[in-house]
Amino acid sequence: MTDPHAALLALEAAVPGLADLRRVEPARIDWVVVETALGTALPPDFKLLAEQYPLLHFGDYMSFHTPQPGTEEAWARALAEEREDVADLLDVDELSELLAVYPEPGGLLIWGSSIDGDTFLWTTAGSGSEEWQVTVASHNGDWWHYTAGAVQFTAGLISGAVEPWGLPRVRPEVITIGGEA
Repeated sequence: MTDPHAALLALEAAVPGLADLRRVEPARIDWVVVETALGTALPPDFKLLAEQYPLLHFGDYMSFHTPQPGTEEAWARALAEEREDVADLLDVDELSELLAVYPEPGGLLIWGSSIDGDTFLWTTAGSGSEEWQVTVASHNGDWWHYTAGAVQFTAGLISGAVEPWGLPRVRPEVITIGGEA
């Protein structure tokens, strides 16, 4: 997988003005609380993005679901509650025999979503979270994998380096959610 800092730089290169939204000081997210509640470590690129940036929405289309300081327990609970949504996606698309929901080994765990109902997940397989691949569940029933982290995937989706396979092209624009910059 891509180095987390290289992935973040690729995202900043793909989205003009993104670097201007970088926090002056990294957020102090209590990853021990988050990861203990989830029962797993999260990928380093995702953690770096969460520490360096407020909540982001790209191209009026997609958002990362990142914890913010002081919301760690609630964020982990909300992510755990989304497991039922993942199970529903698998059932609707008749994939529950092929794919599992985290915390099952190799199960799917949500990291982002789109305004169109597309879901961005990790396949939690491998010896560590840095090996997790991205799995996309598009609202039209297309499912596919991308062998890199969430930040690199998003950079490639926005820059055009990643074939969108049923997703719209994502404009290289970003806004913060909740007004924090």
